[in-house]
Amino acid sequence: MSRYQATPPVDSLVLYKTHPARVLGVGDKIEIQLGGGSTKRVRPKDIALLHPGPLRSLGELERLPEGAVDDAWELLEGEQTTLEDLAELAFAEFTPVTAWASWLLVAEGLRFCGAPESITVRARAEVERDRAEREAKAAAERDWKAFLERMRAATPTAEDRSRLAEVERLALGQTDRSRILEALGYPQTPEHAHRALVEVAYWPVNHNPYPARRGVPGEDAALAVPTLDEDEPRLDLTHLEAFAIDDEGNEDPDDALSLEGERIWVHVADVGALVAPDGPLDLEARSRGANLYLPEGMVKMLPSETTTRLGLGLQPVSPALSFAMRCDERGELRDLEVHRSWVRVQRLTYGEVEQRLDEVPFAALRATIARFHDRRQANGATRLALPEVSVRVEDGEVRIRPLLRLESRELVTDAMLMAGEAAARLCLEQGLAIPFATQATPDPAEEASDLASMYARRRCFKPTRLLCEPDLHAGLGLPLYTRATSPLRRYSDLLVHQQLRAWLAGATPLDREQVMERVAQAELAASAVRRGERLSNQHWKLVYLRDNPGWRGEGVVVGLEERRAVVLVPELALEARIRTRERLALNDTLKLALADVDLPELSVSFRVLG
Repeated sequence: MSRYQATPPVDSLVLYKTHPARVLGVGDKIEIQLGGGSTKRVRPKDIALLHPGPLRSLGELERLPEGAVDDAWELLEGEQTTLEDLAELAFAEFTPVTAWASWLLVAEGLRFCGAPESITVRARAEVERDRAEREAKAAAERDWKAFLERMRAATPTAEDRSRLAEVERLALGQTDRSRILEALGYPQTPEHAHRALVEVAYWPVNHNPYPARRGVPGEDAALAVPTLDEDEPRLDLTHLEAFAIDDEGNEDPDDALSLEGERIWVHVADVGALVAPDGPLDLEARSRGANLYLPEGMVKMLPSETTTRLGLGLQPVSPALSFAMRCDERGELRDLEVHRSWVRVQRLTYGEVEQRLDEVPFAALRATIARFHDRRQANGATRLALPEVSVRVEDGEVRIRPLLRLESRELVTDAMLMAGEAAARLCLEQGLAIPFATQATPDPAEEASDLASMYARRRCFKPTRLLCEPDLHAGLGLPLYTRATSPLRRYSDLLVHQQLRAWLAGATPLDREQVMERVAQAELAASAVRRGERLSNQHWKLVYLRDNPGWRGEGVVVGLEERRAVVLVPELALEARIRTRERLALNDTLKLALADVDLPELSVSFRVLG
């Protein structure tokens, strides 16, 4: 029987798991002493004999001898040996200390491997390969530890940026785990990843992650735009004065107004003339759903060249899809027509038109469109005068200005709604499948007059749905409606144009199933766009507050929750929740001061003054 399989004597050196042990007593079980003086009773099969002893103390093993290990390995390369022979060759003697030193070489697994009674001496090629791998692993571990130290000190190098892309993927919601954040002790959330990236200057302090987090493209599409078919028959309306009325700085004018006697014309950029169903531009626009409007800039669903060629008023003469209608005394639309046309458009701002509402032709437009507006109101249209602001980032500075409730803005809004009703009726009469915009009547139906009731009223409305079956749009007070006046900005409008153009050209339009398939895809993308816009606006409002720590203003109580009040800050169109011990009532006005802004968490807190 091999000595390594024999019952170990008292004071022998044995291996217990990976630790040295000294045998204290032998019986049914073997009593051993471990490092630190603790004892344990184990089965014989739980230990392996390394040396028969005598070993008086485990402390003897703390000073390991230096030996000719490489000479022993070279001499035995490729052979089998025992622990005793290895100790004799490497350390010139076999003692408990050299036995333990030899076993550590075997446990290391580089030049030697196996069991005490049968040790394999590995070949040079294997050793050199494993040594290189171990050195590379050790270097990688040292590099990893150094990287983590740089992260903790917020001093990453340029070479660290490729590593931090992992954290960015978590910050953008593209993965749910980051080894780096885990090693640094951060929770595995996009918000904490955002915070970490800002702390190490991978992201600028004001970085807006929300469009990318929603999966929305951050750049315009780089696609070729076809040329316009100049031979396509069009109605020449260039003799009519046409006005594209927008906010100052608008970059995609796609609708304009004309008055011809008693007829109102709404001209819309003829985007369908360049974007054919299922072509590359159509597929790209469908995948994006809508333009992305951000305080820091706009990302278009179609290439910029499309706007340059088709935006109304951007060229001397523009191709349009023009809707003609009369509005009778009851506000009903009559004599509906739609034409492919040429128009000559003048661009104006709402502010400019506001000063000319009593002039020709705006006074007549105003009087006619007012009848349509009154009909909508009588049908239950909801008018919520909640605060609205424009948020822009200009030269790195956030600028917030209120959107004034101008009559000129309402005039244009109503005119576009007229065109939407006209388009819906024309498509219904011609049997064209289109996405009708519908909205159920909210409950309760009473009108709102103050901020709190308007806030509550808005929450009663369900989102607008796009369906192939015509139905009421309660919020607009229209029995039939489709979106048709923003084809440069919204895919569903472009789809309506494509259907109308197919009918006008005598071609085969898309069927109901094809339309709904396209609507479903585009609306999924558009929903991400709207969410990205909303969160981006909130982000930049909080940047503005963080950069103005002394901000003070007013808030109006629009909701009451347990121990908290929902407050609307009109000058920022910002909703917040505050804690207060006072008994508050709806529509109470509170004087507020900024308390704290947490940009990654997208949260803000205020304190009540007085």
